[in-house]
Amino acid sequence: GGERSEKIRTYNFPQNRLTDHRIGLTLYNLDKIMEGDMNELIQTLRRQIQ
Repeated sequence: GGERSEKIRTYNFPQNRLTDHRIGLTLYNLDKIMEGDMNELIQTLRRQIQ
């Protein structure tokens, strides 16, 4: 069997939740993210890199 790669993100539509497992971020605006509003996610990722 193949190895399972590390999980990056979980999308939970019933709970309107996105979790980014790399940085431990959980957002409860999945509907907005799916419409293209990714500002909070991108800003948090940038802060983690710096």
